[in-house]
Amino acid sequence: MSRVLIVCFDRADSLAAIGFGQASGKPFDILQLTQSAAEGTGAEKIYSLGLPTFPPADYLANALSDFAKEYTWIAGVSNMRSKDVLARLAGKLDCAMVTDVLSIESEDTFTRPIVAGAIIATVQVHATPVVLTFRTSGFKAQPTDKASEVIEHKFDWQGVTKRLSENSRGGGRPDLAQAKVVVSGGRPLKDTETFEKVIGGLADKLGGAVGATRAAVDSGIAANELQVGQTGKIVAPDLYIAAGISGSTQHMAGIKDSKVIVAINTDPDAPIFDVADYGLVQDLFEAVPELTDKL
Repeated sequence: MSRVLIVCFDRADSLAAIGFGQASGKPFDILQLTQSAAEGTGAEKIYSLGLPTFPPADYLANALSDFAKEYTWIAGVSNMRSKDVLARLAGKLDCAMVTDVLSIESEDTFTRPIVAGAIIATVQVHATPVVLTFRTSGFKAQPTDKASEVIEHKFDWQGVTKRLSENSRGGGRPDLAQAKVVVSGGRPLKDTETFEKVIGGLADKLGGAVGATRAAVDSGIAANELQVGQTGKIVAPDLYIAAGISGSTQHMAGIKDSKVIVAINTDPDAPIFDVADYGLVQDLFEAVPELTDKL
């Protein structure tokens, strides 16, 4: 029988994972790497590892390669961690991988964005298993009374990577990929301190997450894990505020599922205004602190 395994890299993935499992129309199990997911998810089984920290990607891929063999689809929410681990897994299983799935059309057919989201491609995969990553915006969990069997599980970890140190910059803010409000800044912020004061200050007032453009990350202004866009994190918040962001194609590919986009830029011809619901032509160093003070 066809079965689906959905790998949840953190608790925030759970709702989208349930939505994907329900949309698949197949029996599905959830492998929760960190905290246990809530019961009553509609999953047949929830395998809980309860890991305090994530093992390196090669350790996870090695462990999953045996565990996942009985499944037709192995899936996870689209983010940098899942694409790292699941791409390795697809290589070990010698199977196809489809990333950024927007919808499930049939047993072997999916849609996904290409050309920075300008085109929606329909992809068919005729062999199984298949490894998938999916966008959270396309899959919403439906209420269900079906209880799940929760199983405490352990892996025999094997790999070659040695972790020398680990530095978390979470700061108590919500996860960027799951946040309802995201405030992002671009290269005009100039340095890390200014970025945190201006962008972080507004985000904290709104109870939101902080994001950044690729240019800001490449310039050393913002941390790599804050990058929003085609080569960073894909976000779909209720409110996305873009301050000092011109609107490159790759950045807009990562924010197009946002419900409301607010752009602040001194250039009235900046491409970001073409997709923004609200636009303010003003210096961000004037607009953002004033907005923060009034909240």
